[in-house]
Amino acid sequence: MTKAAELRQKDEAGLKDEIKSLQKAHFGLRMQKATQQLGNTATLKATRRDIARAKTILAEKQAAAAKA
Repeated sequence: MTKAAELRQKDEAGLKDEIKSLQKAHFGLRMQKATQQLGNTATLKATRRDIARAKTILAEKQAAAAKA
């Protein structure tokens, strides 16, 4: 699980890369669930929330850059 403080230290490009990698991981987890290979389904929720957290911080940075 990625913490918000870690994400806030990254620049916009780093956040976009992080979001992309989290989405790939989430897709892999969804495929494992579909083929019934996923034991802990709570990781789906955690990954989804990590994606949302990263997207929120990215939006905050973009809004701050547009304002400045």
